[in-house]
Amino acid sequence: MEKNKIVQLLSKVRAGKISPEDAFQMLRHLPYEDLGFAKVDHHRLIRSGMPEVVFCQGKSLKHILAIFGSLEKENKTVLLTRADKKTFQAVRRLNRKAVYNELARTISLEDKKAKKEGKVGVVCAGSADIPAAEEAAVTAEIFGSRVERVYDVGVAGIHRLLDCFKRISDSHCIVVLAGMDGVLPSVIGGLASCPVIAVPTSVGYGANFNGIAPLLTMLNSCAPNVSVVNINNGFGAGYIAALINRMKNE
Repeated sequence: MEKNKIVQLLSKVRAGKISPEDAFQMLRHLPYEDLGFAKVDHHRLIRSGMPEVVFCQGKSLKHILAIFGSLEKENKTVLLTRADKKTFQAVRRLNRKAVYNELARTISLEDKKAKKEGKVGVVCAGSADIPAAEEAAVTAEIFGSRVERVYDVGVAGIHRLLDCFKRISDSHCIVVLAGMDGVLPSVIGGLASCPVIAVPTSVGYGANFNGIAPLLTMLNSCAPNVSVVNINNGFGAGYIAALINRMKNE
């Protein structure tokens, strides 16, 4: 929506020709900024409560920087996923406040004044699952959740999970990542009273089939509070967990 159209809309509100509520609904669907190669949705924050996120893998550095530059002008919070160090170094030259999480491969700008609320647990079976777990944790944090990390507590040593389960028992949502046989989400689902988001990882030997084996295990979970996202999709799990956590705090 062009500036003059927004002014016309606000004038109608002032004149009583349209209600503020109806005007807000119209503003929720403002168009994107067309960069030619990308259409940046600045008003996703208004529409869905969370700003647009940039998936860097497969994009050229030139395009990533242009999209980042467009987003940072309109949003206090910006998240780029699947980013390498070279991309971070270039982004950092544009904004010195950008932060890189090497394990998660995320670049972020965060509103330091925004309060972290509620609680999301992020649990992974083995230390090889930590990169995907960190992607989930960073995503949930940057979108307003307080995150409790519990790593390397797989079922091969179930006592490790039981020893620290109290730390996540009061979570509004728990993200659980596992490769190999992928049974940890079902175990936690049987213990937890909140939604559990299972993330299969491509960690394991040949029969793991790059995450297919744990994906099928998780889809067949007997714990009714377990839902599943795609293989290695820590971002998707963290995003959904943040939404659930936000709804619990409203």
